[in-house]
Amino acid sequence: MQPVGKHMVPARTKWGRPVLLVLVTFVLAISLAACNSPQQDTPTKVTFAVFGDQAEFIAYESLVTTFMDAHPEILIEMQHTPGQSDYRQRLATAFSSGEPPDIMLLNYRRFGAFAEQGGLAPLGPYLANSDVIEESDFFKESTDSFYLNEQLWCIPQNISSLVVYYNQDLFDAAGVPYPTDDWTWDDFLTAARALTIDSDGDGRIDQYGASIEPNLFRLAPFIWQAGGELVDNLQKPTRLTIDTPEALRAWEWFVDLQVKEHVVPDAVAEESENGESRFLNGRLAMYFNSRRGVPTYRTITSFTWDITPLPHADQPVSILHSDGYCLAKAAPNKDAAWTFIEFANSVVGQTIIAASGRTVPSLISVANSDAFLNPDQPPASSHIFIDTIPTLKWVPTMTTWVSIEEIAGQEVKRAFYGQASIQEAAATAATLTQPYFDKANTP
Repeated sequence: MQPVGKHMVPARTKWGRPVLLVLVTFVLAISLAACNSPQQDTPTKVTFAVFGDQAEFIAYESLVTTFMDAHPEILIEMQHTPGQSDYRQRLATAFSSGEPPDIMLLNYRRFGAFAEQGGLAPLGPYLANSDVIEESDFFKESTDSFYLNEQLWCIPQNISSLVVYYNQDLFDAAGVPYPTDDWTWDDFLTAARALTIDSDGDGRIDQYGASIEPNLFRLAPFIWQAGGELVDNLQKPTRLTIDTPEALRAWEWFVDLQVKEHVVPDAVAEESENGESRFLNGRLAMYFNSRRGVPTYRTITSFTWDITPLPHADQPVSILHSDGYCLAKAAPNKDAAWTFIEFANSVVGQTIIAASGRTVPSLISVANSDAFLNPDQPPASSHIFIDTIPTLKWVPTMTTWVSIEEIAGQEVKRAFYGQASIQEAAATAATLTQPYFDKANTP
């Protein structure tokens, strides 16, 4: 040790203090770096609301997992509601309380009310600036249905048509030829009669030829096929036109399936077991639905099934089914939310959902790929969904359409179950819905 004097200090003091400061500084730097490291950051949370049965939920769960693997900085929190009615009610409550999900799937028939109330942020600008997807990548019929007031509000995930699912084993057992791609109303009725069977002779039908939900959305394509229209002007509708002679012709054919021909279940039979359940259980020959039922129908092991286009009258017409990813205006992290919407509607994202059978992809490239047209998975005739796109028509995109469709649907149901004549039901629907047209057209 050196001697201690006025200007002398022990070596350990001379060198220890600076070394200690360096060590402390180094440790603090490491700690701060760890706190600011991307691996330690709290992910940005985005809520995502979906509806559908368990098979559909699994598909979206796979989509979310794949996205978060690629984007660990974003946490997608799913909010799942099985039934569509409960889902719509839950969304309405969430928006009313000021706490909507950041992203939600909405049908093109229903997004208008949320947009008009200021609940949604338009996605057109986001899509225009995307390096991943662009509007021309999608079927025009799907994107057009999500325009309102010249703005694109949601990005469509699918473009399904209404088709007929049919049990091939029941057709074979009854000696009835399978439906062709150009079959008519008369062809359908002939098959439905032959496939409606009281197998034990007790006077009660054990196997029905067909089942279709009695509402305006199911009736609409048949009105169009007969040369009628739902409204007076698709772009600026002011009233229903479902009481014209052309429309009433479709009403008569549709309602007669139940009240006259009895080839579909009556109200009591439908209440005891709905049409989809009958189809799954092998006691229904034909069921009208969009693509969304496929994941559930793929669980069928007891019979072989396929799809065919709608039977037609004067012209083949089907009706668009399309859901879109919509963004809440109140979403706190819109850029993160858009990153997920963009991924979900990229080739990778839509391929994941298409593989589940849930959708007819709105991306042209994915719709024409094996991910959708997979011949090893039913239905064997998936191409029909693509082939019928040119025949698709859609209901008006307007703020009050949900109420109009629900009110008119009640009248369709009354006629279908023999509680009102078709003329009375059509006229009542037109009268009761008029205030909602007036409201939508009031500045």
